[in-house]
This record gives sequence, structure tokens and C-alpha cells, in this order.
Amino acid sequence: MTENKGIKRNRKKLAWFVFAQLFMLMLFQPVNGQDVRNLTLNQAIEIASMRSPDALMAKHRFRSSYWQFRSYKASYLPSLELGATLPEFNRSIQQVSLAEGEVLLERQYSEYSMNAYIRQRVGFTGGQVFVRSGLDRLDNFTDTTTVTQYLSTPINIGYSQPLFKYNSFKWEKRLEPMKYQEAKKRYLEDMEQVAITATNHFFNLLLSQIREKIALINQANYDTMYKIAQGRFNLGKIAENELLQLELQYLRSTSAVEEAKIDVENKLFRLKSYLRIQDDLPLVLIPPSNIKSLKIDYTLAREQARQNSSEAIAFERRLLEAEEQVNMAKMDGRFDAELYAVYGLTQRANDFDYVYDDPLDQQQLTFGISVPILDWGVAKGKIKMAQSNQELVQTTIEQEQIDFDQEIFLKTARFNMQYKQVVISAKADTVAAKSYEISKARYLIGKISITDLNIAQAEADNSKSNYINSLWTYWSNYYEIRKLTLFDFENNREIRIEFTNLL
Repeated sequence: MTENKGIKRNRKKLAWFVFAQLFMLMLFQPVNGQDVRNLTLNQAIEIASMRSPDALMAKHRFRSSYWQFRSYKASYLPSLELGATLPEFNRSIQQVSLAEGEVLLERQYSEYSMNAYIRQRVGFTGGQVFVRSGLDRLDNFTDTTTVTQYLSTPINIGYSQPLFKYNSFKWEKRLEPMKYQEAKKRYLEDMEQVAITATNHFFNLLLSQIREKIALINQANYDTMYKIAQGRFNLGKIAENELLQLELQYLRSTSAVEEAKIDVENKLFRLKSYLRIQDDLPLVLIPPSNIKSLKIDYTLAREQARQNSSEAIAFERRLLEAEEQVNMAKMDGRFDAELYAVYGLTQRANDFDYVYDDPLDQQQLTFGISVPILDWGVAKGKIKMAQSNQELVQTTIEQEQIDFDQEIFLKTARFNMQYKQVVISAKADTVAAKSYEISKARYLIGKISITDLNIAQAEADNSKSNYINSLWTYWSNYYEIRKLTLFDFENNREIRIEFTNLL
């Protein structure tokens, strides 16, 4: 009879303990009708891509690259310039050549001029075509009179061409489009990095919230078990050492609750700050459950990375820039020649009404050369330095390409095995939680010691954290591979956007 009473009493205690557990679980769930913000991982990434500081900075960096490219394109369009001198006054003593020889004369005059230019760069040759039209007026002042003369240039057509100089226009034409494509790819990579950062903030907070719930449940559990142990100790059924251990665990669980709350507040602030969420609604994070057994082929990943990554374009650009420096060293400071030719019409008159009548031909042709005779090897030294740097760049890029392929391989391998890790950790979480519930029930009826219960509780807590960490690693690896390859493996297509929407 006494044994039956003991069993009934233990069953009542167990029923009360289960009721307390259910009450705690209900306490941590959002109440119906309460204003909360449910947030999934995809929603967090979407908000971050629109609002986060990293996304906004990436947009402004791309805009800067876009306008740099537009400026380069505009530099090859005809430019119109207007210049004027209104007026230039000069009163001075000047040396003038006359038939009698050099004499000093006092001169007083004012000059007015207006000129319009149309210029056009010729990128392939490095030359320039220009068209000019202008009008000048000169007023010579004497003691008694003012003599006015007009000089008109209805039209001048000219061309200037350096023959053996470094042609920056030719290299710009090859490099600038490449830089713009690199900027596009870098923006896409920046947005994938935004997804990675948002994922880290999301799971940081999710893990902290779960640890807080575990700490609260553990606190409630140890509070209940400590009270039960007090009754059992008073009845002489347990030793004082076991009661003290439970009291110590309860105190530790209370301290863990306070630390967990602070950690949650810190992680919540970081996530809201990154997503720029202004309201004070509680965030309820929903872990991603749609994990797919996605296998990424390394060969495909490497191919897409070499084709889409900004690093691949940067490799080509850096090699081209090194080649440009060699060309510049070879051209500058060596034999040089320049051709300058102008053909046009001109006329002069003392009256403005006749300054455009019967204009005369005007021709000008200049061909100049510059040949260095002795530079003590300066030019040769610059060429050798540029060639050495070109070889260094080529070697560095070859090694970086190997390291880049290795990174693709490691990221792919880690992602492919991570799905299995998620499945294992989910199963381990379920098993550990069930084991802990059984251990609690057995402890309450006196079948196991407090040490065994603590071990079961620690395993359950760790299993829950390990499951969230495995989810975290899965999604982080996924977005890191997307960043490296700019390829959506889930939908089997390249990652593209409409860049005009960013301007």
C-alpha cells in the first residue's frame, strides 16, 4: 500500500511538472492578436538588399563607375567650346623691327576676340580634328587718333597627329569598357555579400533567441526540481549534496537567463540596424525549413566563376594595364614626330562691314621631330622596369587563379556535404530532446542521479544549437558560392539584374 501511495505521489509530481513545461512553452509563444513581426530568412535578405547600408553603398559605387564610363564615352563625341577676350588692354614700350633696325616704341592698344571651336578625338590614331571660327578687333591708340582693324577667320579646319607617341586613347578604348563590366559584376557580388551578412545577422539572433528560450525553460525546470528536491530532502529521501547541486544549477540557470536576454537585445539591435527597421515590434524569426538536397558540380561552378566573376575580368584588366605600361615606356622619351595641318579662310579690314568679304586662303603645315641623342639609359631602364612588372603581374595572376579555383573547390565540397550535416543535426536534436524528457521523468521518480540529468540537459541544449548552426552554415555556404560564381544553381541560370533601375 505504501508503495502504491509513493507511485501515485510521483505521478502527481510528474503531471504537475509536465503542466509547468506546457505553461512555459505557451508563455514564449506570441499571443494571438499581439503585434509582432514574423521574419523569414528570405524576407530578411530581401529587406537588406533594399535598405541595408552595404546595399546602398554598393549602389552608389556602381553609379560612380557608370558615370565614369559615360564620361569616357562622351569624351569621344564632338565638343563645342566658346572663348572670348573682352578686352585686353596694353600700354607698354616694345622693341619693334623696322627697316632702319630695332627701335623702341611706345604702344597703346586694346584687343577683343571671340572664337568657337569644335573638337573631335580620333581614338584609333590618337589625333584630333578641329574646326575653328573667330573674329578679332584691334584698336591702336595714338596721340591724335584711334586706328581700328578687324581680322576674321570664317572657318579653319585642322588636324593634329602625334606619330610615335603613347596613345592613351587606344588603351582607354580597351580598358574602360572592361572596367565598367567589372563594376557590374562587383555590384552583383556586393549584393550576394549583403545576403551573406543578412544571413549571419539572422542566425545570430535566431541562435540567441533559442538559447534564451532554453535558458528560461531550464530555469523553470530547475526551479521546479529544486522545490521538489526540498520536499524530498525534508522527507530524508535525498542527500543534502544533491539538494545543493540543484540549488546551484537553479542559480546558474537564473544567471544564464540574464546573460541570454542581454545577448538577444544586442543581436536584435544589430539585425534591426542592418535592415534599418525603425519600429519596436518584437521579431519572431522563422527558421528556413525548405532545405533541398542540392548538389553543385565543381566543374560547372569553376566554369561559371571564370565566366561571371569580377575577379576573372580583373585578371584580364591587370594584364592589359601591365601591357599598357610597357607600351608607354617604349613610346615616351624615344623618337617622336608630330604632324599639324590647318586649312581655312581669313580676311582683314578696317571696317567691320567688309571683314568677311572675299576671304583669302590660309594654309599651315608643321612637321616636327624630337630625337633623344643621349639619355644615359633612362628610357631603357623604364622599359625594363615595365617589362619586369608585367612579368610579376602575370605570375601573380596565375597564382591567384589557382587559389581562386581552389576556393571554388573547397566551397563546393563544403556545401555538398552540409545538407547531410543538417539532416544529422536535426535527427540528433530530436533524439536529444526525447532523451532529456525521459531523463527528467526518471529523475522525478528517483531512477537516475542529478548528474545524469545534467548530462542529458546539456546534450539537449547543445543539439538544438548545433542544428541551428548547421542551418546557418548551409545558407552561408550557399550564398558564398553564389557570390563567387554569380550563378543561381537552384534555378540553373546566371544572376542578372536590370542595371538601369539603379541609376
